[in-house]
Amino acid sequence: MNDYLKGRGAQLNTANRFLKQRLEAEPDEEIQPSPQTQFFTETPKKIISTFSSPDLPIGKSINPYQGCEHGCIYCYARNSHEYWGFSAGLDFETKIMVKKNAAQLLEEQFLRKSWEPAPIELSGNTDCYQPAEKKFELTRSLLKVFLKYRNPVGMITKNALILRDIDLLSELAAHRLVHVYISITSLNENLRQAMEPRTVTAHKRLQVIEQLTAAGVPVGVMSAPIIPGLNDQEIPKILEAAAQAGALTAGYTIVRLNGAIAELFEDWIHKTFPDRAEKVLNQIRDCHGGQLNDSRWNVRMMGEGKIAEHIRQLHRISLHRYMAQRVMPPYDITQFRKDGMQMKLF
Repeated sequence: MNDYLKGRGAQLNTANRFLKQRLEAEPDEEIQPSPQTQFFTETPKKIISTFSSPDLPIGKSINPYQGCEHGCIYCYARNSHEYWGFSAGLDFETKIMVKKNAAQLLEEQFLRKSWEPAPIELSGNTDCYQPAEKKFELTRSLLKVFLKYRNPVGMITKNALILRDIDLLSELAAHRLVHVYISITSLNENLRQAMEPRTVTAHKRLQVIEQLTAAGVPVGVMSAPIIPGLNDQEIPKILEAAAQAGALTAGYTIVRLNGAIAELFEDWIHKTFPDRAEKVLNQIRDCHGGQLNDSRWNVRMMGEGKIAEHIRQLHRISLHRYMAQRVMPPYDITQFRKDGMQMKLF
């Protein structure tokens, strides 16, 4: 384990499928220290991504950052980093694209005659409250635009930095304009630290649920992804703890290892849990028709087969036991104001 990069999820840089050439280290080269994070400015012409998928409830999203320093080894967003010429491995968590004009572009979109108010997800790809947010405050500037025009916004994060914006979130909640989901994959601190090396503890995330709930912000929990053989047995305890903290609902997905994520995950699990690596990989395959990857509509997120069905039943029973009488309040799209509220944004 001397070559294990502490504080990073990926332990290598996988090949970029879009590049014909790559640099390879010699076998006898010394392992380099964990790389430092670099930031790159991107100036997109539009900020809202629109997608059509039967697996996802919201068809619009904003990602103020591409790449994520959290370093979660299972993250499906890793593959998208290859479009920037980077690797889905260490590059994904050390080379972060920053969209500094995100709030300006969102306001321009809301001002267009063609805009119809609809919920927008922050973020559909990478965490909008990743460590970079503390420096750049792009998510906070976006929330100010959502509040100004009173357009609904959904959020999912695993970072306690969201509490910095509790003033904006509570005001959005007062108009039924926000849903927040906190991601909790494990209550086991050793497992959490191995899978998600630069995230806050599960205990801290439960405190986030408590504080947001106390401020009137509707909160749910996402126990995602479920990795059979690693964290599937924790589903009841996660939902029970989240319910006690005030969560109104819960969701989950089963891990799928598409593209470069399969190589990264296999390398990681053999280094981190060598005693059960093959068992975990075989159980993942069992959920996806014998493959580690899965791109099939209506199947890829929840899997199929005996193990996937056991996970589904365990989650359903736990949800009924701990959150049966709870529900997320619906968004109120009638609140939208084309001319915006009279308030200073930036």
